[in-house]
Amino acid sequence: MAILTRARIAAVALALLSFGASAQERLDPQSAFAKSEGAIGRKLGPYELTDSTGARFSLSQYAGRPLVVSLIYTACASVCPPTTQHLRKAIDEARRSIGADRFSVLTVSFDAKHDTPARMAAFRRMQDAEAEDWRFATGDPATISALLQDLGFSYANIAGGFDHVTQTTVVGSDGKVYRHVYGDDFPLPVFIETVKEAVYGIVTSSFTIQGLADRIRFLCTVYDANVGHYRTSYAIFIGITVGALSLLLSGWVVAAAWKGSRRPAQTPTETTGAST
Repeated sequence: MAILTRARIAAVALALLSFGASAQERLDPQSAFAKSEGAIGRKLGPYELTDSTGARFSLSQYAGRPLVVSLIYTACASVCPPTTQHLRKAIDEARRSIGADRFSVLTVSFDAKHDTPARMAAFRRMQDAEAEDWRFATGDPATISALLQDLGFSYANIAGGFDHVTQTTVVGSDGKVYRHVYGDDFPLPVFIETVKEAVYGIVTSSFTIQGLADRIRFLCTVYDANVGHYRTSYAIFIGITVGALSLLLSGWVVAAAWKGSRRPAQTPTETTGAST
């Protein structure tokens, strides 16, 4: 768990945008991580938003189906566009694997002061994010602030834009935050497996050699702060394997000792008969 925690904190740290801000202006990675992970299991409120067509809707409309939530602002010139394009690819792959109608997608602007429905529509067109059941929306400052709090999202005003976590959130069919995926280039299997679990409510990898291998890769994918990307680390899996082998060995020793203690002791008559 310590390895995973450090890896996730590193993911948040690398996902923070600086835009030339001073060290004092940047978000603190540990605080941002704690806030983000602390939102897991939190139920989203039935907030009312306005989509890019100007239509009003409530988050309660998504009840009973998983929802993928991404947070951007339209004036972002660095991370938000490639994150949205990468999410587009991830959504396409997930829907090919799970089904086109198994989950919904919502991209929300956290810049409630400047991002209008028209600007969200323009951003959507620029990113070619025209997939079905994918809304781009904004809301009034109070509503957006409450939604960001529910999602555990951190951002700060800086010169030229915002310093923020690059965070994609998967919300379960129960309306609760299920898991976050960090970064603008997260591995597609990490996203797809997370959405599968939210859709089916269980670990969905089939019990085959390939399914087992895919599951191991998913569990062993961590974020490497040294290279700024996710990587596969089998350290946790190896530790679990070594621990399991140790338990099996201990069990064998205990069983052998117990079996030896159950052998009946020879009586004096049996001993004498054996000597004659």
